[in-house]
Amino acid sequence: MRIVSWNVNGLRSALKKGFLDYLSTDSPDILGLQEVRALPDQLPTDIVDPSGYHAFYQPAEKKGYSGVALFCREKPKHTWTDLGVSEFDREGRIIAAEFDDFVILNIYFPNGSGNRDNSRVPFKLAFYKAVFERIAEIRRSGLEVIVMGDFNTAHRPIDLARPQANRNNSGFLMEECDAFQDWLDAGLVDTFRHIHKDEPDRYTWWTFRAGARARNVGWRIDYVLATPGLAGRIEDADIHDQIHGSDHCPISLTLTES
Repeated sequence: MRIVSWNVNGLRSALKKGFLDYLSTDSPDILGLQEVRALPDQLPTDIVDPSGYHAFYQPAEKKGYSGVALFCREKPKHTWTDLGVSEFDREGRIIAAEFDDFVILNIYFPNGSGNRDNSRVPFKLAFYKAVFERIAEIRRSGLEVIVMGDFNTAHRPIDLARPQANRNNSGFLMEECDAFQDWLDAGLVDTFRHIHKDEPDRYTWWTFRAGARARNVGWRIDYVLATPGLAGRIEDADIHDQIHGSDHCPISLTLTES
C-alpha cells in the first residue's frame, strides 16, 4: 500500500501545473491533499470524481481558504471530518477514513502566524491537542492510526535550513516543537526518520521568495506518522522534492501487506 500526502497550495492552481498527470503516473493507493482552497463545485469533474478513486472533500466555510481532500482506491468503511469543536471544524482541516485495521487522518494543521506575528499559536496548539485526544480514542478502540499532512512545524534543527534564524518564528517555536514531540513520546513513528534517520537537507516546503527551492533553503513540515503496530510494515518513506506544482512537495509511505 502506497500512501501520499501533498499540500497543493490551491488545487485549481495545481491542476494547471499538471496535477492530473501526476495522479495518473504516480497512482497512489491513498492520496491526501491539503490546502485545496476550492469547493467541489469549483473543480472539474475529473478531479471531483477521479477515475479509480473514491474522493472525499472537506472545504472551509471561508471561500478560498484551507480545505482538504482524500482519494482512496479502496472504499473506506467510514469517514468523518470533524473534531467536535466549531472553531476548528469550520476551517476544513481534517478528513479521516477507517479501513479494516487502521484509520488514516489527512490533516492541514494551522499555521501559528497571524498578522505578521505569532498570534495564532494558541489556536494551533489547541488544534494539536484536540487531534491528539482523538487519536488516543481511536487507539483505545484497537485500531492502528496513520496521520499525514502539513503539520506546519519543523520538529528539530535538522528539519529546517535556518534553525537559529527561525527560533522565534511560528513553525519552529519551542512550544510547537514540544507539542510535536508529545506525539512521538506517545509512540507515533515519524516514518521518514524511521527510514532515513538523521539524513540532512531533506525538506518539504520552500518559500517562493529568493529562489529558496533552487538553493534548498527549506523546512520539513509535512509528515506521515504511524502508530507502533504499523512500524514493522514500513517498507519505504520518502520526500519527493523533484515533483513541482506547489511550494510543498509530496511525501510518501509504503507499507507491506499485513
